Amino acid sequence: MASSGVPLDTGALISAVLESILYGFSVLMFMGTIWSLTYRRRVQDINRGPIVVVATLLLLLSTAHIVVSIIRLEDGFVKYRDTYPGGPVAFFADVSQGTYVIKHALYVLQTLLADGVVVYRCYIVWQSVQVIILPSMLWCGVAVTGIYAVWNGSQYTSIFVPELVTWILVFFISTIAANVLSSGLMAYRIWTIEHNVRASMKGTMMPIARVLVDAAVLYSVALVITLICFICSNNGEYVMVDLVMPIISISFYMVLIRIAMNRNHSCFPAVGTTAEMEEGNLQKYSMTPLQVHISQFTRSDGTSAYGIGSEHQPSERRSPPRALAKWR
Repeated sequence: MASSGVPLDTGALISAVLESILYGFSVLMFMGTIWSLTYRRRVQDINRGPIVVVATLLLLLSTAHIVVSIIRLEDGFVKYRDTYPGGPVAFFADVSQGTYVIKHALYVLQTLLADGVVVYRCYIVWQSVQVIILPSMLWCGVAVTGIYAVWNGSQYTSIFVPELVTWILVFFISTIAANVLSSGLMAYRIWTIEHNVRASMKGTMMPIARVLVDAAVLYSVALVITLICFICSNNGEYVMVDLVMPIISISFYMVLIRIAMNRNHSCFPAVGTTAEMEEGNLQKYSMTPLQVHISQFTRSDGTSAYGIGSEHQPSERRSPPRALAKWR
């Protein structure tokens, strides 16, 4: 199947420039994420190891991807410019090149990590395994099709050959479905909690729902554009795959930063810390002190009796109940 659209050598340059810009934003947001997790927190309160690990892995994968992209550019335009048959255009069209295989292996790993985090968050919010059965199946589909496409794709000279088209289509559809479904379930659960506790709690959880939806839309739109380019056999697919790498990191970091900002400006304890959300402590309700007042009464026979006052009663001594007053 012949491809169309922007020439591959031009597309390689465009994707490298745009990916570098988005990568710079992702690095800044990574720094903001680490700051939001540690700012005004005591050392003993910082229990965010898994979150920091995931954020760091996303940054490392994005960094490795852009480094390999630069090496691929140097190979195509400098190292093999005059020796590769067909020149730079043929070089960048050859998906059996080692740099191309490494780039897309990193992309599959990034996708699996990001989708896995979304499914995990969905489980944390719902606290139910049944809810994440379908998202987990979709995640497994992403893993199988992604690994197959990378492994067998190195045996061909184009990703648009019929032997790979079906697998790549299933890969994109599965990751879009897993992301949209998990994010939608989380947003619905948070909206339900907000609706149930709005009358008795201060603050709001809707900023969390909105940022989850925003992150899902950002990621899903990028994937849908990539899918459309692939279906149309357009070379823009190569550009979009490179751009999705930093977009994944940005969408992950924006959720963490927004939750941290909401904690600093909201009195609602349910949006406490990012670590609390990741660990499942999504619902926390403020407790008022319970005051118990005990009044002592003396019966006519000299024995003592005690009456227990109700919650929130004044501290002065209560008058004896009628049933006991007649004994005095």
